[in-house]
Amino acid sequence: MPALVNGQWIKGEVAASEMKNGAFHREPTRFRNWITADGVLDKEGTPTFKAGAGRYQLFVSYLCPWASRTLIFRHLKGLENIISVAVAEPALGENGWTFTNLVDAGQKAPPVHYLHQLYTASLATYTGKVSVPVLWDRQEGQIVNNESADIIRILNSAFDGLTGDRRDFYPEGLRPEIERWNGLIYDNINNGVYRAGFAKSQASYDEAVRDVFAALDRVEMHLADHRYLAGHYLTEADWRLFVTLVRFDAAYNGVFKCNIRRLEDYHHLSHYLRELYQFENVRDTVKIDHIKAGYYSIASVNPAGIVPAGPLIDFDRPHDRERLTGKGIAMR
Repeated sequence: MPALVNGQWIKGEVAASEMKNGAFHREPTRFRNWITADGVLDKEGTPTFKAGAGRYQLFVSYLCPWASRTLIFRHLKGLENIISVAVAEPALGENGWTFTNLVDAGQKAPPVHYLHQLYTASLATYTGKVSVPVLWDRQEGQIVNNESADIIRILNSAFDGLTGDRRDFYPEGLRPEIERWNGLIYDNINNGVYRAGFAKSQASYDEAVRDVFAALDRVEMHLADHRYLAGHYLTEADWRLFVTLVRFDAAYNGVFKCNIRRLEDYHHLSHYLRELYQFENVRDTVKIDHIKAGYYSIASVNPAGIVPAGPLIDFDRPHDRERLTGKGIAMR
């Protein structure tokens, strides 16, 4: 994909730093600041940003699973009136993530047409990929964080004092188990589908697609007698898996060649997916038309740009997950 080099936008294919010996390697995110309720120093003595209504803005795309995580947490934690959102077009063009209309980013930054404008507003000499999601500080005119794993934890707790929501998707007692699942899911499923889709050699593809389906098989077995991944409670591990599952048959099975099986061929995974999709209207954060249009617009994997008519997917069909015991969401 195109990228910034010393603050200059460079058009082109996947950045060289993301391809090694025919295999896809994801570039690390660079902005990793934190928001807390009171803006005090963190455990390492680093200043944090203070939570406040109307101060922060999410820049996302419905196409992107990493951005989808943050939309889900914004929704579940009741932050729609606390944190505004700007949605990019469902295609990554030569100018990167693009917003149809100019987006007001606050008084200290010009209106935004391309996401890379936020990156250079934060760091004029920035070099690297320009990705969603971005958690933006409208007050200070800078990126707070562009790592989705961080952002969902910020949203999970930092604004509770403003909303009164004490539900906890990262409860302390379950953290070791959550992290165990997060590691398996990220390496083999979340990022695994990209490793398969962007592979430039048969060996790299074979390894990646094998990892994807071995992990899906393992999760399928676990879900046969477990309501959720990390125990009786619904946690961030479930939502981190959900964003890939909900895109699987619509996009990854086709354009990324993850086609040994469809997700619909897995009984427990498909029912689990429908439970999460139907949970508290999470469906409102999912736009299948954006997902299909976006993934099938990637020229390096689909040169003709043709978007398939199918598959027809009904995530509102009944599921059988009530047969398993679960306690819902942990409270802080």
